[in-house]
Amino acid sequence: MERIVRRLATFARWAAHTTRHLRSFTLRRTSPVVGLIVISGMASLAVAQGTTPHKPSISPAANAEHRIRNIVLVHGAWADGSGWKGVYDILVKDGYNVSIVQEPETSFKEDVAATKRVLAQQDGPCILVAHSYGGAVVTEAGTDPSVAGLVYVAAHMPDAGENEADDGKRFPSDLSKSTAIKRTADGFTYLDPAQFHEYFAADLPAEQAAFMARSQVLNAADNFKAVITTPAWRSKPSWMLVAAKDRTISPDLERWYAARANSHKVEVAGASHSVYVSRPKEVAALIEDAAAHAR
Repeated sequence: MERIVRRLATFARWAAHTTRHLRSFTLRRTSPVVGLIVISGMASLAVAQGTTPHKPSISPAANAEHRIRNIVLVHGAWADGSGWKGVYDILVKDGYNVSIVQEPETSFKEDVAATKRVLAQQDGPCILVAHSYGGAVVTEAGTDPSVAGLVYVAAHMPDAGENEADDGKRFPSDLSKSTAIKRTADGFTYLDPAQFHEYFAADLPAEQAAFMARSQVLNAADNFKAVITTPAWRSKPSWMLVAAKDRTISPDLERWYAARANSHKVEVAGASHSVYVSRPKEVAALIEDAAAHAR
């Protein structure tokens, strides 16, 4: 490095001396060719000395440095956090800190509180991700200052004064027209195990869907009628993944939500409502896109 500096200093003195002579020469005879030769020579010497002009660029490492590293995943109705396993594995491998909320589904208020509990544990800004009914939960909980962006995966996205049950009537789903939703005597809902595969997880193997059906978490019926107060997506950037073959929430409703919120939208062809289980790569890719661009 010292040798390069000495050479550059010598070159600078030579260039100054040459410039003075050129000025005297060009006063008598102007020659663009001479000027071009000098400039070319200077550029060539600069290259030879390893001092090519710097071109500003953003390296992949710089992009990685600016991305948000904390991800919080929120499941939907009739499910639990274990469904995120495939997405979790990808995100962790890619260097993210991932937390999974286990909402009790006993009341909307308690589900929002469970989400905020996990948000309070984050050591910096995070991307808040939700599936299905979880979309209503994160819409309410996502006003937390730790949330930098929201990702909705085949999820509801109500506005202030709305609830997902009424929003669902805009574009009725196949599930809403079926007899698959059952209700217990004490006011909890579940999906008929015999119809679970058809309406909730059509793109998963029958055996996997059967296990999900038998391990589903019953959801309080009133949760679907919970009214949103201050929707987080009104003040924070959002992303929506549309499951093109969703039979639990109409894909048209998902598209409508995305258009209203001006969300970044992607569609996964052939995906069922359980897209977060069946297509973890596509879901993780959208989450990582949000982490790279939310500020």
